Amino acid sequence: MAPVRRLVVDVLKPHEPPLVEFTRQLSDVESVDGVTSSLIELDKKVQNVKLSIEGESVEFDAVEETVEGLGATVHSVDEVACGEQVVEVRRTPQD
Repeated sequence: MAPVRRLVVDVLKPHEPPLVEFTRQLSDVESVDGVTSSLIELDKKVQNVKLSIEGESVEFDAVEETVEGLGATVHSVDEVACGEQVVEVRRTPQD
């Protein structure tokens, strides 16, 4: 089966831990080479965050377990790149 190279997920997280610490802990997941977190929306009690996760063979279950262990929830999986290389999204005539 082709390895997952990139995951982009929408996460709903509490304010604690702070976004920097949340991202650091996700980057410590064994199958993850790097994580970029972007704050999408801020509420009184929660933050909506977009996570872009890359690695040679990202294990979604390990990522989701870590997210949940930090008190957050994966809201949706918005992008997945699989295979020998990551194919970047490009505009097409249909766009």
